[in-house]
Amino acid sequence: MSTVFDVSAAKKPTSLSINGDLLAKAKALDINLSATFEAVLANLVQDTERQNWKRQNNVGIQAYNKYVEKHGLFNRDMRKF
Repeated sequence: MSTVFDVSAAKKPTSLSINGDLLAKAKALDINLSATFEAVLANLVQDTERQNWKRQNNVGIQAYNKYVEKHGLFNRDMRKF
């Protein structure tokens, strides 16, 4: 899977407010908060970008789907499976 961000970019400090009990339990379990947050945020960014792309390209996708329903796949005669 390709990343949705530059993994070599410099780290930036930030402040977050989270539930104190959740923080204590995560620390007790030796969970790396920075790595976990970065991984979850990367997934959220990727999912959101995917949804945005689908929404922005919906007209073309629907047009292509209608074309395929009517005419079949453009390369159907070339396929060997």
